[in-house]
Amino acid sequence: MDEKEHKLQDIAGDKEQATPDTETKKDTVEQNTVIGEPVLESTSDTDTKISTTEENQLKEEPSSDTDAVVSSSKENQPNKDDKVLEEIDQENAEDAEDTENQKRHQIPVLDYHSMSMENLVGELQRLVKNEKVQAINKHVNDIKHEFDHKFQEFLEHKKEEFIASGGNEIDFRYNSVTKRQFNEVYGEFREKRNQYYKNLEQSLKQNLEKRLGIIEELKGLVNVEEDINTTYKNFKEIQEQWRNAGPVPRNNYNDVWRTYHHHIEIFYDFLHLNRELRDLDFKHNLEEKLKLVEAAESLQNEPDLGKAFRELQTFHKVWKEDIGPVAKEQREEIWERFSNATKAIHTRRQEHFNQLEASYEKNLIKKNEIIASIRTISENISDNHRGIQSQIKEIEAHREAFFKAGKVPQKVNEATWSSFKDAVRAFNRGKNNFYKGLKKEQHDNLEKKRALLGLALALKDNDDHAMATPEMKRIQSEWKKIGHVPRKYSDKIWNEFKNACNHYFNKLHSERNETQKEEFANFEKKSACLDRLKVFQLSGDKKKDITAIKEFIAEWKSYGRIPFNKKHINGKFNKIIDALFKKLDVSKQESELLKYGDKIKQLAKSDNDNAINNERTFVRRKIEESKSEIRQLENNLQFFSNASEDNPLVKDVIKNINRHKKALDSWKAKLKNLNIMENNLNKESQEKEIESSEEE
Repeated sequence: MDEKEHKLQDIAGDKEQATPDTETKKDTVEQNTVIGEPVLESTSDTDTKISTTEENQLKEEPSSDTDAVVSSSKENQPNKDDKVLEEIDQENAEDAEDTENQKRHQIPVLDYHSMSMENLVGELQRLVKNEKVQAINKHVNDIKHEFDHKFQEFLEHKKEEFIASGGNEIDFRYNSVTKRQFNEVYGEFREKRNQYYKNLEQSLKQNLEKRLGIIEELKGLVNVEEDINTTYKNFKEIQEQWRNAGPVPRNNYNDVWRTYHHHIEIFYDFLHLNRELRDLDFKHNLEEKLKLVEAAESLQNEPDLGKAFRELQTFHKVWKEDIGPVAKEQREEIWERFSNATKAIHTRRQEHFNQLEASYEKNLIKKNEIIASIRTISENISDNHRGIQSQIKEIEAHREAFFKAGKVPQKVNEATWSSFKDAVRAFNRGKNNFYKGLKKEQHDNLEKKRALLGLALALKDNDDHAMATPEMKRIQSEWKKIGHVPRKYSDKIWNEFKNACNHYFNKLHSERNETQKEEFANFEKKSACLDRLKVFQLSGDKKKDITAIKEFIAEWKSYGRIPFNKKHINGKFNKIIDALFKKLDVSKQESELLKYGDKIKQLAKSDNDNAINNERTFVRRKIEESKSEIRQLENNLQFFSNASEDNPLVKDVIKNINRHKKALDSWKAKLKNLNIMENNLNKESQEKEIESSEEE
């Protein structure tokens, strides 16, 4: 880096870019003090912000202060290219009011649009706690803008839910902790900001008066009758006073500087009496301004546009505040170079902003697609809870995507936001209408479950298990078919119903456990009997062997019921018995009758008329079933009238007919034996009655 660049760097320092801040300007103490010059009657932005000394060089030497500043030639009017100069003037005016303002450029502006309300509150707290209040005004305004939008949407959603649940709109109230936190932090910011500007106001007023006084001293140097060297020395002292006079209100900044420079130029014109002294200053000022021009021109190669513009702003500040005028014949030329370098940066920035606008247009397309998707969902609200919950997740995903989609062009920002809110609100209305209808259905379900609960409570102590058990099972089945009930009743009614059912079935199982003990004892006995049967060997004496087998059968049947899941043991027993009868050349029908004979004996011993009648009914039903099967098979056989008896299908039908006929004969024989047993029982009963009457 050469000496010139070092010197320029020292001049520029570390000053940063500034951006206009609307709210800060509103809150800044209004300064409408007219500078003590008749030429500054107007302080409007249009008339005062753009014109600078080098921009509006006078074509001829001014004859008075008024003529110099009031000149309204065409060259004094702003054009489109000069907007960047106006912007820089405004930024420097703001920074000049308080150097802490510059720090706002070092505070990153986050994507507040994509943040949740809670995160916005957190970021606001961080800024208010850690940063200078005058440096965060734009950040706070952006945060408040996004928070207000999001909270309004949230509040409307809650209001719709309140109305959908039967509430009256005028009764709606919502206490938001997040909103309360935001208001507290924002209130703290406003209090700090107001206190800051209140303290700043007096200082700015005093500095303004001081600078106006310095201008008056500067004016008094012209045409004074004293040694020119003494006058020049006084001039240098006035310049030093000016540099140390402190900041003035931003809306007076440009006017004061313009007036000061105007009288500086008048003084230099006055110095024509000592051209050598004047030219020495002009030469120094020209060298310094050339450094700024070259530095500004080199910014064309700076890739960081933000950094380039901040440095350019600093150059303009140095140009205005630290360097005096140059020779009149060089003023326009050097200002033109500086102005062109400034406009070149502005052109690059404008191209950059145009690219941003193009990206904003893409974001707009994306956001419109999201809005369309939300509308599609809101027009097709699901008719069930699960579907609604799935759609709620979709809406939340779309909502998050909307906030992350980025900025849209400012001209459609509010319209896009409004369309988004309308689409979400339409879904919320449809969702709330569904749940409003669902609540009525849930109340109907509650009444149905209450009725079932009443039945369960009435049956829970009933000992008629034959009736109560199937009824309790039916009630449980019906309960499962009924849908949801209101959440505040759900747990209570379910626990009452469950307790009633558990009470009944626990009691039933307790009684069955006692029965099962006897059944397991019977199973153990049958297992022992089966083990002895497995090792039984035929003696060769058929009569003796049949008697032994019948004893096994009688013993087996004497043990009664066994557990249901153990009944396979009966099959094992019957299989061995059938095998033994087969070895003894006893037909299946005979073996069936032998086994049935033992059953008849058991019935006879039981002395239970109902058991005998039930058995007779069972046997007769089996007889009818066998007859029906035989008739059906014989009818089927007629379809094969022309078929040979060797036909496999004919053989199969005949085989089945014969099998059912054997079964029919067996059942008839069982019925006959049952009738004989019953007649014998009747005879025995009659004989006992006769004997009893004779004894009397």
